[in-house]
Amino acid sequence: MTESAPTGDQRDHGPQPIDALMERLCLANNELVAASTEQLTHKQVQKARKGRRVTRNIQKKIKNALERILLEKGEERRFALDELFNYVS
Repeated sequence: MTESAPTGDQRDHGPQPIDALMERLCLANNELVAASTEQLTHKQVQKARKGRRVTRNIQKKIKNALERILLEKGEERRFALDELFNYVS
């Protein structure tokens, strides 16, 4: 038996820890997109913050961009994906 595609409830996980962290640091989606050296879009960041399931690859791009911004501000900080997204398995 094959597993079916995720339903709406399985894809929507509510506001994520990345959203609260970005609010606390006064960071806009645009800043993450600009800081990314990978192909990261505003739409991907917005989906991730709102709790729509994004792929592991997109999660890593967001994490890398966030760490880059903090490094530029003089704070070297590494995050685990489960610190930023509550549905990481």
